[in-house]
Amino acid sequence: MKKIVSLLLFFVVTFGFKARADEGMWLLPLIEKLNIGTMTEMGLKLSAEDIYSINQASLKDAIAIFDGGCTAEIVSPEGLMLTNHHCGYDRIQEHSSLDHDYLKDGFWAMSRDEELPNPGLSVIFLVSIKDVTERMLANVDNTMGEEERYDILSAERSKILEEAMEGNGHMAEVESFYGGNYFYLLEYDVYNDVRLVGAPPSSIGKFGSDTDNWEWPRHTGDFSVFRVYMSPDGKPAEYSEDNVPLKSKYWLPVSIKELNQDDFAMILGYPGFTQRYYTSYEVDEIMKIVNPNRIKIRGIKQDVWMADMMADQKVNIQYAAKYSNSSNYWKNAIGQNEQLERLNVMEKKIAIEDQFRAWIREDPEREERYGEALDLIKNSIEARADYENSYQYLSECIGGCEIFSLQRYGRRYMNAIETDAVDMLEDIKATAVEAYKDYSPSTDRKSMKAMLKLYREDIDSRFWPDFYTEIVDKKFKGDIDRYVDYIFDKSVFSSEERALAFMAKPSAKILEKDPAYIFALSINNIAQEIYDELVTSDDDLARGQRLWIAALREMMPDKTQYPDANFTMRLSYGSIKEYDPKDAVTYKYYTTLQGVIDKYIPGDYEFDLPRRLIDLNNKREFGRYGSDKGYMPVNFLTINDITGGNSGSPILNGNGELIGLAFDGNWEAMSGDFMFEPDLQRTIAVDIRYVLWIMDIYSGAGHLVNEMTIVE
Repeated sequence: MKKIVSLLLFFVVTFGFKARADEGMWLLPLIEKLNIGTMTEMGLKLSAEDIYSINQASLKDAIAIFDGGCTAEIVSPEGLMLTNHHCGYDRIQEHSSLDHDYLKDGFWAMSRDEELPNPGLSVIFLVSIKDVTERMLANVDNTMGEEERYDILSAERSKILEEAMEGNGHMAEVESFYGGNYFYLLEYDVYNDVRLVGAPPSSIGKFGSDTDNWEWPRHTGDFSVFRVYMSPDGKPAEYSEDNVPLKSKYWLPVSIKELNQDDFAMILGYPGFTQRYYTSYEVDEIMKIVNPNRIKIRGIKQDVWMADMMADQKVNIQYAAKYSNSSNYWKNAIGQNEQLERLNVMEKKIAIEDQFRAWIREDPEREERYGEALDLIKNSIEARADYENSYQYLSECIGGCEIFSLQRYGRRYMNAIETDAVDMLEDIKATAVEAYKDYSPSTDRKSMKAMLKLYREDIDSRFWPDFYTEIVDKKFKGDIDRYVDYIFDKSVFSSEERALAFMAKPSAKILEKDPAYIFALSINNIAQEIYDELVTSDDDLARGQRLWIAALREMMPDKTQYPDANFTMRLSYGSIKEYDPKDAVTYKYYTTLQGVIDKYIPGDYEFDLPRRLIDLNNKREFGRYGSDKGYMPVNFLTINDITGGNSGSPILNGNGELIGLAFDGNWEAMSGDFMFEPDLQRTIAVDIRYVLWIMDIYSGAGHLVNEMTIVE
């Protein structure tokens, strides 16, 4: 099989492929062949080698995966790193307490000694990308079953990874692209000593909260600051007081020059997952099952949490990150369904499928290769509908009861004793203590009552865990509130004190009779049954998706041929641009500090503001960070193609200089993961000038700005 580059060039030359400047999340090794010409015409001053190189330092060496789900970038020669406030939110919350509420007040380390370690936090830098498609597919063909294909691919993947990681200390992954039609080997360096350097108060970093989330105009200072450390000999290392700041291979220069409409903008980052190749059947599942379930379940749970958070500052700190993580994609689901319907995405998908059916009828060979694709997808989706629905409810409703997770520490502790893994006992105990720090038993008790009632009301009895019939009905006459009270009153896992007392005198007999443990066993049993039924459709679905994507790429040569996002490094390019969301309305491409002040509502948890921010605006103390046009810029828009995982990604100008951090998409294009909307889709970014102004003028942490290479 030819290399992927050769195949893609074949599509370009033979079928007249035309890249859209504003659509696509592109693989870095291919930009020289596919994108660099268009990017240069739009304003890029760099070469492809400046962006991605394995022979010299390049832009990709400054970009990292942050904490397993976001993107971050290095901005100084000593490992200083920027990402979004919402990406660092969990870590800021972990360091917060009633005595030191960094969520409310912000945090700034005025010296290296004050930077705060974060156990479990890692950042991951890409070393290289290598096409291994030919090797991976050498021994498979479309005549074999999916299980046999999977086994062959898994064995070859293991060989490739073993060779790649031998003797170099790298982490490596072989990732699938285009539905399993192509494969790349990606090698990474992993750094596990990452320290919190600074964060604005949430009234700046999370300004607007749920109301403004996914919306424009936006006025959010969504950034936080970390530093990467390495061992004294220059290698990645676990946390140690002896570690030193990372000697960066490459760091991004930071531009505080004016931003204008149509300026070139480029984003490098780690977009999570898109489904641009989804069929109407898969979109229908999202619209009718996945999103409605998420909206309903999380909405009820969040109401319980918010009531307790507003009533008690300790609970507010404990549940701030949990609430934020839940509400982010709760609102995403609302907007996504709204836009999928408004923009007629289903009808557009069906039109493509009709075109496909006509296309394969024209050629018996096409019919032979691809004819089963849509039926495989359709039948798989329809067959799994009830199981998909119940499994999501089980995960979000019952699996989301926190005591279900907490009892696992007792099980792990007993298992370590029984297997003589005594060296693990203190680590398990320490992890449990950390979990209980952010746990309110009374809040979980209320939430659990609501969740167990909802599951029973909405899910068919054949998918009920047996605790409903064997315990709730028989022992508590169907009274779920009494059952939940019984669990919390009797379980050793309902408080930190009880859990630690159990670990001090562990007993298998106590564990096996614990009501939370029995509850968990019941959940696990039904979860396994549902999961086993779900996976029966996986093979046909995987085959159908692979054939479908291969067919589309052959049938539609004029359509952009980038692979769906899969949390590997991608590049997107476009420009700064306003948009028209509806008739007679135009949104400017930027917002200002005055717009922040205009939204100010004293005492409101979403729109309150620090007095100092208001005073500085009134005095117009913008320093060198204000716009030449007389305002303090806050956020701006580009037409770059991004998705979840791109949060924190650098937005770069044509010189490769940092001008902002991507942090959101816009409401009118929430369907963009399934179909790009060129007239509506926008990236929302925090202007780097606002970031630096908050650090320097507002917070007095100008020493951090002094580390950076500032371009004026």
